[in-house]
Amino acid sequence: MGDRGTDNHSEVTDFILVGFRVRPELHILLFLIFLLVYAMILLGNVGMMTIIMTDPRLNTPMYFFLGNLSFIDLFYSSVIAPKAMINFWSESKSISFAGCVTQLFLFALFIVAEGFLLAAKAYDRFIAICNPLLYSVQMSARLCTQLVAGSYICGCISSVLQTSMVFTLSFCGSRAIDHFYCDTRPLERISCSDFFIYRMISFFLSSIIILPTIIVIIISYLYIVSTVLKIRSTEGRKKAFSTCSSHLGVVSVLYGAVFFMYLTPDRFPELSKVASLCYTLVTPMLNPLIYSLRNKDVKEALRKILGKKIFLFNSILTVT
Repeated sequence: MGDRGTDNHSEVTDFILVGFRVRPELHILLFLIFLLVYAMILLGNVGMMTIIMTDPRLNTPMYFFLGNLSFIDLFYSSVIAPKAMINFWSESKSISFAGCVTQLFLFALFIVAEGFLLAAKAYDRFIAICNPLLYSVQMSARLCTQLVAGSYICGCISSVLQTSMVFTLSFCGSRAIDHFYCDTRPLERISCSDFFIYRMISFFLSSIIILPTIIVIIISYLYIVSTVLKIRSTEGRKKAFSTCSSHLGVVSVLYGAVFFMYLTPDRFPELSKVASLCYTLVTPMLNPLIYSLRNKDVKEALRKILGKKIFLFNSILTVT
């Protein structure tokens, strides 16, 4: 497989991203939808990071993880959306071999890092609710930094392995990737290599990446639910559940879309594209809304920033 992969590198110089199989007149509508969603992603996630960095009250482990989650959402959507929007206007819809490698590498890095970061956030909520008196001791700044750094390192290692495996395959057939970005399954469809060893290694990698994060999230929430049900006051239970509902919503959307995409049979590529949209664009757009709308601290910090801007604007108007 290695020799064939080497030959493949000298033969294939670019790929064609087929994108969505719709009528040409709908490309403008799709471009505008992508543009609107991407603008909301930029506004929401940059806004969330700005609020967290500028408000001292949000200098806590929970918001440290949330700020990094916004950073990841911003960057992995930026790996996908701009190229997809360009291709709505492009006749060739081509992407260079190096560009395809880079896109897959960065996307895999950030999506895996997000999975580990969501697991770290679940652990943070577990400590906050089940051991509140020890929260500040156990969730120290050092541990939080290590958890976030570990998420990026795991994402990087996973991405290097996954990207290396995919691009040692031989692409001796069509160069047309039936997707709107370079992803593993569409690339597999245009390869003529033997997939037995490749799929065994891929399954092993997926297992050691996905299973630990899901197990941490499930066990954390089992303990959280058990602890919350022991709270006698209805108000106390409601407050405890409200701190976790946003995170659970994000986890459900992300993992639900990923599983749906990778479990969809190859004969339904359009369904895979729709599922991909959920975790490449819809989830990064919704995350800031979910976390801000259900969080009093974030809403108060946002009001404070907007209040300062309005006051400054009024002062300028008064002077002039």
